[in-house]
Amino acid sequence: MHARSKGILCILASAFCFAVMSACVRLAGDLPSIQKSFFRNLVAAFFALCLLLREIKGGEKIRITREQLPALLLRSAFGTVGILCNFYAVDHLVLSDASMLNKMSPFFAIICSYFILKEKITPVQGLSVVAAFIGSLFIIKPTLSNMDLFPSLIGLLGGIGAGAAYTMVRVLGKKGTNKTLIVLFFSTFSCLVVLPFLIYDFHPMNGRQLLFLLGAGLAAAGGQFAVTNAYCFAPAREISVYDYSQVIFSALLGFLLFDQIPDLLSVVGYLLICGTAVAVFIYNRKRDRDAATVKTQ
Repeated sequence: MHARSKGILCILASAFCFAVMSACVRLAGDLPSIQKSFFRNLVAAFFALCLLLREIKGGEKIRITREQLPALLLRSAFGTVGILCNFYAVDHLVLSDASMLNKMSPFFAIICSYFILKEKITPVQGLSVVAAFIGSLFIIKPTLSNMDLFPSLIGLLGGIGAGAAYTMVRVLGKKGTNKTLIVLFFSTFSCLVVLPFLIYDFHPMNGRQLLFLLGAGLAAAGGQFAVTNAYCFAPAREISVYDYSQVIFSALLGFLLFDQIPDLLSVVGYLLICGTAVAVFIYNRKRDRDAATVKTQ
């Protein structure tokens, strides 16, 4: 199988895993978002630790430098905000709406990269951010009569947090930070941050709720490993657009498990955001082909 095809299959698997994670979070019932995020990250931290120990056993030298620590802390802080907000949105919105608002993260990453990495925003990128933001307004429906306005805004905040976190991952990548270490540091940081709140306001769980939370953690770990492998097989510019299949998976799971059907305005928002992502994907591929043609001449 061609490497690009393997990358597409892996990123589709990742999208499905993250959709299952959201469904498990919802199925866990009336528990605080902090409690749900703790168990999700606890499972991820366990898997990351096992992988890191295996890398160390294989001769890999793992260390955190002074240059890496601030970026690791910022990545973890932004990521924690992103997860908490996303889980809150999952509990209070249609599953596909929460997923779509979280998928605003690539567009917010463009804005964060401008301020943090000093990367210029091209006209196409600028237009894509505007179009995606307009699409998000169709999902949020910012009117006083909308009872879901607050969770929608929280969901959008989750997308902002995720976008900022991905930007810090880029910073860490440029510093040569071990990828497994980034996952372990973030998962452990998130668990420690929410632990005092969890102890103070712990809600007793039955076996079913614990099972779903562990399922959410396993699905999240599977999604993380699948997306990592995807980008090892093929560059982001060739496969990243397939990550938006998570919205389709979330919509199907939302319908099958919770009888959820997105309204017409939300569907328009989905089409605007996904359409913008596809347009940028096509534009980037054409630009890369043109650049390759110039080099060969």
